[in-house]
Amino acid sequence: MDCERCQCQHEDKHSAILYTLLSQNLSHSPPHQRCLCHQRWTVCLRTPHITCQAASDVLVKTISFMKNLPSFHLLPRGDQLLLLDSCWVPLFLVGLVQEMVTFEVMETPAPSMLEKILLDGQSKRQEPEWTQPMLAAVQWLQCSLNTFWSLDLSPKEYAYLKGAILFNPDVPGLTASLYIESLQREAERALQEVVRILHPKDQDRFALILLITSTLKSIPPALITDLFFRPVIGNADIVELIVDMLYEITSWQPAPSPRMAL
Repeated sequence: MDCERCQCQHEDKHSAILYTLLSQNLSHSPPHQRCLCHQRWTVCLRTPHITCQAASDVLVKTISFMKNLPSFHLLPRGDQLLLLDSCWVPLFLVGLVQEMVTFEVMETPAPSMLEKILLDGQSKRQEPEWTQPMLAAVQWLQCSLNTFWSLDLSPKEYAYLKGAILFNPDVPGLTASLYIESLQREAERALQEVVRILHPKDQDRFALILLITSTLKSIPPALITDLFFRPVIGNADIVELIVDMLYEITSWQPAPSPRMAL
């Protein structure tokens, strides 16, 4: 890339510097030698037919986890929906790590000259399908997942951690927040006890698990939806689909879209 024409030198200098400081662990290159234009590239999955299927399987298991919790079903329906909307992303990401799902991305292919000619006139009448993720956001996601992966949690640690994530009393609008808070404390106490038994010499492990989990909670739902599910569901509302999965559908096997089949 010709850095003489790099827009990073002219636009949003402070953001570029901040990103360089935060992302030094993504590359060993000295910050002053890096051009940040490529961080603004839009990207897509390199193998969507494989990765989207794996992501769909993880999402099904995530919903099954909620289905199998009696304490979740005892909550008012409104509280269930609020918790689902708030926690499905971190629960899904924990599931990706647990199932050891990895993925690679590539720069979004530009339309060929022939495609531009054939689609000229149609594109003006069609709305964009969805927004492609930015490379910088995907790299931050991969960094967060790799950090979580390094914890090497046991199945019991995963189970209790998911409970602590799901029962979040700080979600606005809850009617049974005190009961939900008690469920979260119970899950965290169980997690802490398992950590103490499995790792008696690691006094910081419990706090580290909660700290790294908080980074997963900061991942925007739009990024996860656009990266893993838009190639399958198109413009459909992912939360509405998850609600259907939770209350009505016992299994979900998404059919590959024409775009995935290419």
